[in-house]
Amino acid sequence: MALLPMAVKAAPYAAMVMDARTGKVLHAQNADTRLHPASLTKMMTLYIVFEAVQNGELTMDTLVTVSKNAAAEPPSKLGLREGQKIKLRYLVRAAAVKSANDAATAIGEAVEGSEAAFARRMNRTAKAIGMTRTTFKNAHGLTAEGHLSTARDMTILGRHVIYDYPEYYNLFSRVTADAGVRTVSHTNRRLLQSYKGADGIKTGYTRAAGFNLVASAERGRERVIATVFGGQSTASRNAKVAELLDLGFRESPTRVAFLAPGKPPYLGRGAGSGGIVVANTSDPAPGTRAKSIRVASAAVSRSLRPQARAGSVAPAVPADDVAPLVAQLEEDIETVLKEVQSTSSAAAAAPVVVAASAAAPSASAKPIRRPQGVTLASAALRDTPTPAREAEVVTRLSTNDARHWGINVGRFQSRYAAEKILLKTALAETATLDGSLRKVVQGNRGFDANFMGLTRDTAELACKRLQARQVNCFMIGPS
Repeated sequence: MALLPMAVKAAPYAAMVMDARTGKVLHAQNADTRLHPASLTKMMTLYIVFEAVQNGELTMDTLVTVSKNAAAEPPSKLGLREGQKIKLRYLVRAAAVKSANDAATAIGEAVEGSEAAFARRMNRTAKAIGMTRTTFKNAHGLTAEGHLSTARDMTILGRHVIYDYPEYYNLFSRVTADAGVRTVSHTNRRLLQSYKGADGIKTGYTRAAGFNLVASAERGRERVIATVFGGQSTASRNAKVAELLDLGFRESPTRVAFLAPGKPPYLGRGAGSGGIVVANTSDPAPGTRAKSIRVASAAVSRSLRPQARAGSVAPAVPADDVAPLVAQLEEDIETVLKEVQSTSSAAAAAPVVVAASAAAPSASAKPIRRPQGVTLASAALRDTPTPAREAEVVTRLSTNDARHWGINVGRFQSRYAAEKILLKTALAETATLDGSLRKVVQGNRGFDANFMGLTRDTAELACKRLQARQVNCFMIGPS
């Protein structure tokens, strides 16, 4: 009987609906009441591991040794054993898709060394993204004293997951996933399969929390996030979330200026030294590597010049010819890299970029203090859709008044990587990108790969076609 007054006082039901494109709140009920988040917690666990990988603390291929603490977590779990070694990518899939508690704890320990240290990082990150009423005590979300959040804070977190690390967001829509030791099924597959446009994000359940869910759906130009705390069952929770998503789509304008949430400052292990350098023993000397990147980048730029002129239209490439062309271009680039690496000196006086190979063993990717004049570069060819800063125009925007739209297909840590993905994407999607202008924009966080000089309809169609091939893409308006 003692639990009843507590439940009433806690106001266990809470909800929020947000236009994901702008952050505008469309509906709120008890949205600032501190409640048990349950496994919604794992959104933050995954957000931090994405950040850690991007900043070189570890890689998705890092082998994680499962601790006794992680192996002992109660269900839902992957079934990890103490001492077992498993790649980080499988732990991430298990946490995102199955909501495995043992996987979440293993992730936290891999990133920060202990669950307590990871919880402190979770709280630092929560404050940095504006989660003002959230306190984390663990990586999995099982009920613990003081482990509380709100519908508003979890909606904010869901929006950051979508837009800060879109290269990983597809994890949350997978109905099944290979978690290394076995295939796991999504805890939210019923809503994913029944609600048009639903593509994530995270479920949560404990007795104290009830049935929680942060869901997102996209229809045309509109994306809505709906959060429910305290559902009475899976079915009633899903029905309520569907109702809230419907409300969101009714209230959201079709056309609105996209306002990115803004990625928070990096607060990981290398933050104190101003950044992390990922060392890789298979890489050439820094000076050689930097020169290689510059030369390869120039080679790609030369291949782009004929099409980059305003008003020019490149000939369409038949779909069957795309793969051989891409392969040949990549081979040419690698040849340039090898030639320069064999003749360049092992050091360079100018600031250089040190890049870690995505395929390198995790043991060779250890955080070290950044030498002066060295900046971080990630080898992951994926996108982060936040507005570019201090833009540097590489190719001229079309002067055609109707062609003031564009698309972004990724943010990268080197100009070479951005130019390479632009070339590959252009060849693979000639139907909509034929005649567009390739543009690399350098900002504080990397190099954005953009196609500019498109009409709005063409930009939207291009993104839809790319997303259908699991390529993340977002539109860039005239502003």
